[in-house]
Amino acid sequence: MKTYSSRQLAFHISVILSVLAGFLMLAAYYSNAGLWLMLSLILVFAVSAYFIMHFFLKIYISDKIKPVYKTILDLPASGKKQDNYRDTNGNILSELKTDVETWANIQTQEIERLKDLERYRKEFVGNVSHELKTPIFNIQGYILTLLEGGIDNPKINKLYLHRTENNINRMISIIEDLESITKLESGELKLKIEKFDIVRLSEEVFEMEQMQAAERKMNLEFSVRPDKPIYVLADRKRINEVLNNLINNGIKYGKKNGFVRVGFYDMEDHVMVEVSDDGIGMEKKDLPRVFERFFRVDKSRSREQGGTGLGLSIVKHIIEAHNQRINVKSKVEEGTTFTFSLEKAK
Repeated sequence: MKTYSSRQLAFHISVILSVLAGFLMLAAYYSNAGLWLMLSLILVFAVSAYFIMHFFLKIYISDKIKPVYKTILDLPASGKKQDNYRDTNGNILSELKTDVETWANIQTQEIERLKDLERYRKEFVGNVSHELKTPIFNIQGYILTLLEGGIDNPKINKLYLHRTENNINRMISIIEDLESITKLESGELKLKIEKFDIVRLSEEVFEMEQMQAAERKMNLEFSVRPDKPIYVLADRKRINEVLNNLINNGIKYGKKNGFVRVGFYDMEDHVMVEVSDDGIGMEKKDLPRVFERFFRVDKSRSREQGGTGLGLSIVKHIIEAHNQRINVKSKVEEGTTFTFSLEKAK
């Protein structure tokens, strides 16, 4: 359809109305019908003018709005075309307000999401820099001391070399954990789903963590010891990593002479696993962030206890990779409880 400018439309309308008015005036001039004919002609003129104006305005508005409207529908915030795209040959004005408001809301949400991502990116870069800076500076200090003559001092050479090795291992752990999270997020890391006894796996983790628990005089125990195996379908290696992280956290932040307990609850097609402790706990405001990378409730104590600050983030990604969810509840000085579900083996 040909596109008209506002001046062209005004010209066409004025010509048509002038012709119509002239025709009606001539009809009235050559007629002897009097007042009633004049009133009828005025009515005909008014109705005709209305439809003519409506027709041309509709063409003009549609020509101007259609490209914008189509662009809004084809390019929403997500970058994909909307599934509810409508044919704009209909009454576009009656739909435009609703669709533009919907599109504006999507744009607003997308802007907020991008702001959150930018804020998260800055925090993440800052956290990575901080976590890597500490071992790097430590290594630099130890090496400089050795180069300045410490290498010849038997009291410090091996000590500083061992400390350097520990800091290097910490850096390697951070990088490996980051790599694991990236693979889990991208789906590159494939799960090896198999049937195994979650109770037996928990016992194996208890055995691995027993020495550390003994140092803090803590008990590793089951809430209720199952009298038979509980079989689940999951990646055994990754669930071992989940239990190891959660139990290890319970030991690190638990109270001396306290406990870390593992419990199992039947949920028809799933098994809910609960890992709880009676440790220092967390404030309610910190709970939504505990699964963020490098987030630490007590930064000084967390670094003193070791770890990369990525354990709970890895745990969350592993559980979500199994299409399950993990939750946390905690109270200060009362302890923390993590719960997650796994598919039950038939």
